[in-house]
Amino acid sequence: MQGTMLYGPRDIRFEDRPDPKITKPTDAILRLSATCVCGSDLWPYRGIAKVSEPTPMGHEYCGIVEEVGKEVRNIKPGQFVVGSFATSDNTCVICRDGYQSSCVQREFMSTAQAPILRVPLADGTLVPTRDHPPKELIPSLLATSDVLGTGWFAADAANVKPGTTAVVVGDGAVGLLAVLSAKQMGAERIIAMSRHESRQKLAREFGATDIVSERGEEGVARIKELTKGIGADSVLECVGTQESMMQAIHSTRPGGFVSYVGVPHGVELDGPQLFFAEIHLHGGPAPVRRYLPELIDLVLNEKINPGKVFDLTLPLDQVAEGYRAMDERRAIKTLLRTDGRK
Repeated sequence: MQGTMLYGPRDIRFEDRPDPKITKPTDAILRLSATCVCGSDLWPYRGIAKVSEPTPMGHEYCGIVEEVGKEVRNIKPGQFVVGSFATSDNTCVICRDGYQSSCVQREFMSTAQAPILRVPLADGTLVPTRDHPPKELIPSLLATSDVLGTGWFAADAANVKPGTTAVVVGDGAVGLLAVLSAKQMGAERIIAMSRHESRQKLAREFGATDIVSERGEEGVARIKELTKGIGADSVLECVGTQESMMQAIHSTRPGGFVSYVGVPHGVELDGPQLFFAEIHLHGGPAPVRRYLPELIDLVLNEKINPGKVFDLTLPLDQVAEGYRAMDERRAIKTLLRTDGRK
């Protein structure tokens, strides 16, 4: 088969790769229905996160099971399944507490921008749908495997509840789906921080009541103005930079909640500032597996349409253009079709 490889900054190639095979009895092999480029893929693509050798890419996926290992009990060939970017046995004490992304047997998926994928710990990682879904729901089901699951965790970890005010820092796919998630959890007011008109429009469609285009100290001042000088109940940090993290912390009222789901780069917290802010902090790699059954049902019942974050669709062999479009902000998120269709 052919798959996506990153050789260095902005050097994406689609080239021959070994066909995935069962290597452990708990594995499954999937033929993917779709995959995509993640915002977090842009860190190594831009050279901010270094790669020392050619590296396979991709961690978002859904598709049909072709083969399973001899110890797989619950996942069957022919099923349509969705999985997380982090594998999990879903039985250890950490998984049972709802943090499958830190499972004692965790592996991070990294080869999903390809037509065929090996998934370790198949029974704990994959969630099958009732039937094969219609093609029009594939983008939304794909979104559940990471960006929706991560946005949902952002809202959950920030204690978004009915009647509260939530602020979302970041207007990438995760931030936009954090808006959707906050809406689903009943937030009365949702303030999306965004400078881009197309993303602002989608944020409003997903449930944002207010848009704040200012950043940094000006952004914090605007949030305080909108909340009568107090700050928000919940702030969802979906970027991972020093500026976005401090903007989130300073926009939160004392006693409020900050979630952080953006992969951090260069983030350092000032002890005294954090001490006197008197806020709750909760975040990390999203335990997507915890939420997958609920999110899949919401999609299949057409209660939500998170697939709208995909504003560019390309055949898998044009993956390099998908990266360029996201890097240049010509696209929010690129969906890659494995059937060659645009």
